Amino acid sequence: NLTGWTITDEGARNTYTFPAFTLDSGADVTVHSGAGNDTVTDLYWGRSSPVWNNDGDIATLADTNGAVVSTLEG
Repeated sequence: NLTGWTITDEGARNTYTFPAFTLDSGADVTVHSGAGNDTVTDLYWGRSSPVWNNDGDIATLADTNGAVVSTLEG
């Protein structure tokens, strides 16, 4: 259950909070920064501008308690 979990960019300037959402074991979900309709494989942040910069950034996934679960540097 990812409901209430967050993804933040480096420095926590931008935060996406997962809606009511359960990720099945072995499944993937893609969080898009733009607009769209949420599905079981794609969630949409609804932003009008990009979140991630093109020369590297760090995404941090945290649970509802704020504990870091994973980071990804791109």
